[in-house]
Amino acid sequence: MLIQRPAAARGQTQTAWLDSRHTFSFGHYHDPAWMGFGALRVLNEDRVAVDAGFAEHGHANMEILTWVLEGALAHRDSTGAEGVIRPGELQRMSAGHGIRHSEMNATAQAPVHFLQVWIQPDRCNRAPSYAQRGYTSLQLGAGWTLLAAPVAVAADTLPLHAEARVWAWRPRAGARATQTLLAPRAWLHVARGAVRVNDGIALGAGDGLGLRDEAALELSAERDSELLLFELL
Repeated sequence: MLIQRPAAARGQTQTAWLDSRHTFSFGHYHDPAWMGFGALRVLNEDRVAVDAGFAEHGHANMEILTWVLEGALAHRDSTGAEGVIRPGELQRMSAGHGIRHSEMNATAQAPVHFLQVWIQPDRCNRAPSYAQRGYTSLQLGAGWTLLAAPVAVAADTLPLHAEARVWAWRPRAGARATQTLLAPRAWLHVARGAVRVNDGIALGAGDGLGLRDEAALELSAERDSELLLFELL
């Protein structure tokens, strides 16, 4: 079963410094039909203005992933971790029994454009932790690259404390690929570009597609694109 989520149907939060689009219910945006997809609870596309960002705030019992599309995002949290996330780098913050953090635009030149994803953890109240890993353009352009997974599944990726795998691909126009799906649920997000799924469904930037009990995902890129795929084990 394929479930489409058009970009234009997403919720939105807009302020003087933030433009945020919500694939699933988040904050003041609430839609009972879109409370998440399996363990995938939040998928926000954020644009944060120069000299702005999210002041220190708290989270608990959630795996929080950040993927920057353009610009740079500065992170600091109560575990003592701090750093800057740039395109091609994935950050994982395990909120565990409680963590506080801030996220700010790290450049003075342009807004930062990024995705923030929340996935429910495999167990609650673990110790908070932080990890970050970079992936080369060659890796991301060669085909689906596994970014994060449970340690027991793939020890050479960013460790994820959730029953999920996270993949990325930056196909050039005309590229095609078939991805076998080992999980009963998966979610495809088109970060930019345009693709066609199973030679039928056309998806553009910001569109999402849920897959239930599908054996594979066949994709063809109609333009240079950037895609994220979440397998929910």
